[in-house]
Amino acid sequence: MERFGKIDVLVNNAGIALDIPLMEKTVEQWERTLRVNLIGAFLCSKYIGIEMKKQKSGVIVNVSSTNAHDGFATSVDYDASKAGMNIMTENLAIELAPHIRVNAVAPGWVDTDINKALPPEYVKEETEKVLLKRFGKPEEIANLIVFLASDEASYINGTVVTIDGGM
Repeated sequence: MERFGKIDVLVNNAGIALDIPLMEKTVEQWERTLRVNLIGAFLCSKYIGIEMKKQKSGVIVNVSSTNAHDGFATSVDYDASKAGMNIMTENLAIELAPHIRVNAVAPGWVDTDINKALPPEYVKEETEKVLLKRFGKPEEIANLIVFLASDEASYINGTVVTIDGGM
């Protein structure tokens, strides 16, 4: 705000995944995931949303996941945080309308650091489930975020857009 006088776009993209079976997961691990993946996005959206309301313009794009509706036993905290991100997106869109648009992208498998430690046989199994037979590229997700932040998407609000190669 000090440097540019306004904020046009906020992208909430922080995320961690602690792949630990549900019955072995601690409350501290659960809370850490929610703090990074959901509470951080809430706080950024709240405070940036206040500024956007003053200027009567802006776009918020949240990064969710297809895990919000396709859960895994080892990532229940991650899945819950992304489901929360989806409903928070809808609620923020309602509260900040009509001047601020809020949408989310929900990537499926993407070739990022968070997936680097996956066993090769698991990656092969999951790749076969994707209609395009590959993991997404980070720039493909970024392109969708840029589109949602642009005036080209001026009539899209409160929506979660899945980008998963057809899974």
